[in-house]
Amino acid sequence: MAVARQNGVARREALLDAALRCFEQRGLLRTGIEDVRKEAGASPSSVYHLFEDFPALVAALLERTFERLLGDVTARVRSARTARSAVRALVSAHLTWVLDHEAEARFMYQALALELDGHHRAALRETKARLKAEMTAHLAELGVLAGARSSEVMVDVVLLGPAHQACRAYFSAPGAVDPAWMKATLPDLACAALARLAPAESGSPPAIGRPRRRP
Repeated sequence: MAVARQNGVARREALLDAALRCFEQRGLLRTGIEDVRKEAGASPSSVYHLFEDFPALVAALLERTFERLLGDVTARVRSARTARSAVRALVSAHLTWVLDHEAEARFMYQALALELDGHHRAALRETKARLKAEMTAHLAELGVLAGARSSEVMVDVVLLGPAHQACRAYFSAPGAVDPAWMKATLPDLACAALARLAPAESGSPPAIGRPRRRP
């Protein structure tokens, strides 16, 4: 059973690796499950034994990409001891991983722009929440998430929003965004956003996404 399990894991990883190569060569929208099967040298039965259809394969590769990206980012964030250093680590680690793993990152941004079906979308949302739990807990301990409607809004929209947009531009229009500029500027921009949203010395912190009450 252990050998069979290992073989199954190896076949699954080989298919995901083949899918990534196909997406890099052809683009996500011009790739089908038969292209992946041929690239991997796999039989149709082995492919459909592991993935019921093409969206399931895309979702599985997205999940693996999230695991790799968020594992690296979480380790960097958890080593920070202040809110500012944690925010810098969050943005810097995200950009470093994206620029060091361009094929996976390009696929991730392309796939996230697609409308996945409800089942896969919900499953991926749960996976991301699980993978980000340690990181968001540490950010909360440091006060980074104070006043946010949700950790997702604070992390992905406020702190990483400019980085996500820069990464999309980097992949969609080569040469439009300088990676050195991204690394030098975007962590500071996130820190500026954190400072803008920091709770005042008196009163409760403002909630992201809702207007402040006027005195």
